[in-house]
Amino acid sequence: MFVRIVKMSFHSKHIEEFSSIFEAKKEFIRASQGCNLLELYQDKNNPEIFFTYSYWENESDLENYKNSALFKDVWAKTKALFNNKPEAWSVDKKISLQ
Repeated sequence: MFVRIVKMSFHSKHIEEFSSIFEAKKEFIRASQGCNLLELYQDKNNPEIFFTYSYWENESDLENYKNSALFKDVWAKTKALFNNKPEAWSVDKKISLQ
């Protein structure tokens, strides 16, 4: 299992629109094969910055999602709202706090 972290920055006027897109699509994303978790975080000091954390069984599951019609639809709507280039990391989870 690995974790995908995506940092996104939005124009303030688009934050509500992005939040609506995320709310409408989160359960569909979570239902994607291999997705075990999807969470959204907002920076405490800069409300224009958001992070998604998603846990995937393997990289091919994430790649299949990224090639899906669902991702293409969500990404097309989301990227139009950015005020900066998004950043993404794929990391291995080493320690569990559970």
